[in-house]
Amino acid sequence: MNMDEMDRVRSLLREAPPPSAEASAKALAVLEDEMAGGRARTSRAGRRRLGRPAGLGLGLVAAGAAAAVAVALTGQGTPGSPGSPGTPAGVDLDKQAVLAAAAKAELTPTGKYWYTDRVDGQSYVIRAKTGTYAIVGAASESFGWTGVKKGTGEAYYGRDLPARPLTARDEALWKKAGSPSRFRVWSNDHYYTYTAEATQWRSDGPEVGIDPEGGGEFLGRPAEEWQNLPTDPAELAERFLSGEEAARGIDPGAKGGRTPSPAQAASAGIWRTSSILGGTPVPPKVRAGLMRALASRPGIEAIGRVADPLGRRGVALAAPERTATITGEYGGPKAERGAYGHRLVIVFDEKTGGVLSVQDTLTRPGGPYAEMRPGFVINYVAVRSSGWTDTKPEPPADLPF
Repeated sequence: MNMDEMDRVRSLLREAPPPSAEASAKALAVLEDEMAGGRARTSRAGRRRLGRPAGLGLGLVAAGAAAAVAVALTGQGTPGSPGSPGTPAGVDLDKQAVLAAAAKAELTPTGKYWYTDRVDGQSYVIRAKTGTYAIVGAASESFGWTGVKKGTGEAYYGRDLPARPLTARDEALWKKAGSPSRFRVWSNDHYYTYTAEATQWRSDGPEVGIDPEGGGEFLGRPAEEWQNLPTDPAELAERFLSGEEAARGIDPGAKGGRTPSPAQAASAGIWRTSSILGGTPVPPKVRAGLMRALASRPGIEAIGRVADPLGRRGVALAAPERTATITGEYGGPKAERGAYGHRLVIVFDEKTGGVLSVQDTLTRPGGPYAEMRPGFVINYVAVRSSGWTDTKPEPPADLPF
């Protein structure tokens, strides 16, 4: 990185200026009127939902699908536009913001244990007679830590989170519907009822919740292998984001012969990157290199600043739009059938370079989301917190929302 690039990064790392009145109005409209919120997988309820990236998974079996939240897309500047006074024409400020976050990732301190606290969510649309609203349903939280060295231990925990209305607007419509504490929704091939109750943390593994002999292995590979990766973005892209890796991301059991579409390959690249960044102790410079590699992949678009499912703002990259079609094959009600457009989005923390979320976002309303607007998050994996520590961490007592 030359001096001009470093100066640009330093300027981007400063606090962003307040958004324009137009941008603020758009964001407010989205937050008030939209319900925000890969690979799909089947939840306990049978709903096809956002898959658990191996790195973000921590080995826990989720108790259900997850929730949706409000997303405001208020990126400052667009590709090929000045964006702000003094910015050279043709500079993509959205992508530069992601690269600036990658520079921050290089400064991350390391430690003895790697931990991740994540929330899985899926949105459900409640078509009440008094007005349609969305809920956070089938949400679950998982927490786990692993020692970098073999024999330093590992532990995994999980809990169910309460179902609830999404926004203030949704809450008003929920109250108008009688404030129900149970929500009956169509889930994949049957109806399922979610409640406004949470469960206590439960251990996944040994009775005491900790395996003292564990540690030293991440995503099936020794920690040393992850810590000795190259830092060059091109080398990392070849190793983890190539066509072969993308095909494996679409179908883990595939053994070659299947060529992914550009949108599939880009989406698989987002999953692969989030898995590594969220679940392995790669050195800070490798983390930064992988972020830069993803940002430069064909089909990946920088979309500016985005609010994640837990309300935190970050800078985001998105895969191209794909079309999903829901048929009546499994007997679903007519309101759940039809086609809609969606794309996978990954959100990074500007200040640390950490992954905030991976979310499947509605781009073209239709089918079960015909009444929603673009920006609605269909399902997601949000990283509540993750990072290094020198002491064995405990799962948080308070709920994420």
